[in-house]
Amino acid sequence: MEPLDLERRFKKLDAWESGEAQPTLKQLEAFAHAVHVPVGYLFLPRPPEEPLPIPDFRTIDGRAARRPSPNLLDMVYACQERQSWYREFSLANRSRGVEFVGSRRLSDRPEGVAAEMSRVLEFDLEARAACRTWEEALRLFVSLAEQAGVLVMVSGVVLSNNTRTLDPEEFRGFALADNRAPLVFINGADSKAGQMFTLAHELAHLWLGSSAISNASAAPLSGYRREEVWCNAVAAELLVPLSALRPALEPGEPLSAALQRLARRFKVSTLVILRRLLDAGWLTRPAFETAWLDERDRLKELAARSGSGGGDFYRTTLSRVSRRFARALVESTLEGQTLYRDAFRMLGVAKTETFNNIGRELGVMP
Repeated sequence: MEPLDLERRFKKLDAWESGEAQPTLKQLEAFAHAVHVPVGYLFLPRPPEEPLPIPDFRTIDGRAARRPSPNLLDMVYACQERQSWYREFSLANRSRGVEFVGSRRLSDRPEGVAAEMSRVLEFDLEARAACRTWEEALRLFVSLAEQAGVLVMVSGVVLSNNTRTLDPEEFRGFALADNRAPLVFINGADSKAGQMFTLAHELAHLWLGSSAISNASAAPLSGYRREEVWCNAVAAELLVPLSALRPALEPGEPLSAALQRLARRFKVSTLVILRRLLDAGWLTRPAFETAWLDERDRLKELAARSGSGGGDFYRTTLSRVSRRFARALVESTLEGQTLYRDAFRMLGVAKTETFNNIGRELGVMP
C-alpha cells in the first residue's frame, strides 16, 4: 500500500509517527495487515532486515536496489514452496531431470548459448512468424518452456490477491534453478513484450544453473553484475539474432518505421529492436540513447491508456501457477498423495468447486 493510501486509511498516522498519540491494539492489527507484516514487527526498535533468499541482481542507477517489498518477498517464498513440492513429486515419480540446467558457463559465447536455447525450446524465428501478435508469441514461448521442463509462472499480483499488485519497476522476474524443478517467475504487470524478454533472460539464468532476481530491461547494461549482462546478451540474441536482423535492415528507412516493422517481424518490443540496432551498428550510441528514452516514454503512455482486461479466471489462475505445476498438483491430490488444504494454498484457491474446475480445464477430471 502506498504512503498516501495509508494516510487516508489511518487518519492518525502522523500523530502515531510523531509520538503524539498511540494506536490501539486493534488499530495496530489493522495497520500490520495493510502493510503485510506480522504485528510483532511494529514493537521492534527498528524494522528488521529481511533479505531475499536468492541472489539479488537488481540495480538502479548503478546502485544496489532498495529493500525488497513484502509483495516481492511473499512471491519468492510462495514460488520456493511450489518448487520444493514439485521437486519431491518429480523424485517420487522418478521423472528425468532437466539436462540443460547448469549446462553453460559465463565464459561461453552468448551467440552459441542462444542458438542452443532456440534448438532445445524449439522457439525459432519460424515458430514466431506463425504467431499473429506478441501475446500469441508469448503464450507459445511459455508453453514451449514448460514442455522443456520449466515451471513458468506469470502473475501481476501476489498469489490470487488482486489488491497486492507487483511493481515492474521493483523487479521483472526471477529464476529458481533446480535440475528437477527449474522455475521462472515473470512479473505479469509488465508489458507482454517486456515479459517476452524477461522469460528469455531468466531462462539464460537456468542455463547457467543460477537462481537470481532481476529488474534488467533489454537495454545494454552498466552497473550490473557480469551475469546479468551475459543473460541480457543471450536473451537479445535468442529473440533477435543478428544473423537474421542484418539482412532485414533497409538502408535509409526512418527509425520509427524500422522499429514497427522489425518488432512485428520478430514479435518483440520496439525497445528490444532498438538494442539490437545498436548491437548491429545501425545506430550510434548517442542516437540510441535518445531514441531509447523517447520510445520508453511512448510505451509507458500507451500502456497507461490501454489498461488491462480481466481475462478468463481459470486460465489466469493456471498462468499464475504454471500449467505443468497445476497438473501435477491436481493429479497428486486426487490420488491422495497431497492434502487438499495444501493444494488449495499453492494454487491460491479456496473452494473445492474451483479446484475441480481447474482439474477439468487441465483435462485431468471429467
